[in-house]
Amino acid sequence: MIHIVTDSGAHFPTPHIAPNVTIVPNILTIGGRSYREGLDLGSEEALRLIAAQNQTPVVTPPSVADYTDVLTRLARDTNGIIVLPTSRELSKSWENASHAAEALSAHCPLMVINSQAVSTGLALLVKLAVRTSETGVDFDEVVRVTRGAVDRLYAVYYAETMDYLMHNQIMPQSHSILGMMLGLKPVIALEEGHIVPIEKVRTRTQGLDRIVEYAAEFTDIEDVMIAQPRIGITEGTRHLQERLAVEFPGRHFPHTIYGASLAALIGIDALGLIILEREGTSTDDDF
Repeated sequence: MIHIVTDSGAHFPTPHIAPNVTIVPNILTIGGRSYREGLDLGSEEALRLIAAQNQTPVVTPPSVADYTDVLTRLARDTNGIIVLPTSRELSKSWENASHAAEALSAHCPLMVINSQAVSTGLALLVKLAVRTSETGVDFDEVVRVTRGAVDRLYAVYYAETMDYLMHNQIMPQSHSILGMMLGLKPVIALEEGHIVPIEKVRTRTQGLDRIVEYAAEFTDIEDVMIAQPRIGITEGTRHLQERLAVEFPGRHFPHTIYGASLAALIGIDALGLIILEREGTSTDDDF
């Protein structure tokens, strides 16, 4: 069996995780208290605690020792290990996993892949790696398919505020302050592992317009998910689903709450669309 290891920056839509997936928890520090993400604190409770604080939460990735412990245990009984951490551009999780893997690569096939993703997008990559491994192909083929999918994964978000983007230096302070004074709201995307602002809008409706326009560039979607800041469907998600149903007749757009690791970067009031494009298709990047 090929085993997939990720960190808790990956947020899965359901609690039922495949038996060959191991999630190494990030440490969330909220209001001076530390929690193991996904173990001590679920996503909904984490977002509620973050909302009650004036300070941005701190996300500490799994350490080299954390990864070493997990990889050492798994290496005893596996045909290979693929580690898919949060994007190396957003977290030191990839770096720490790589250091741990260096000492263990002689014991079993082991590959650390920069996912260039976080939260639901990262979970979609893990899901693909698991699905591929279940077809019975060898380790190298699972690595090839997973690596190829990294470049076909896209994410766009609309956020109600710029506070977190400014705090995390995703948007320059001067632009953020001016945008807040003008009542503008950011539309952001994940590009090559970085979170980047792509536009500013004045209303939620305009934000949803931009998400739908972004989605309309895709002709062949393999997997897709709407990410929102709570478990029960939000009004914004319902409106987005209605708009997407017009563009993609017969296509289902499920939703899930996004995790605290992403909330620490973009805030607790965002709405996003994550798309995994099918292999062999190309997308117009002129949006």
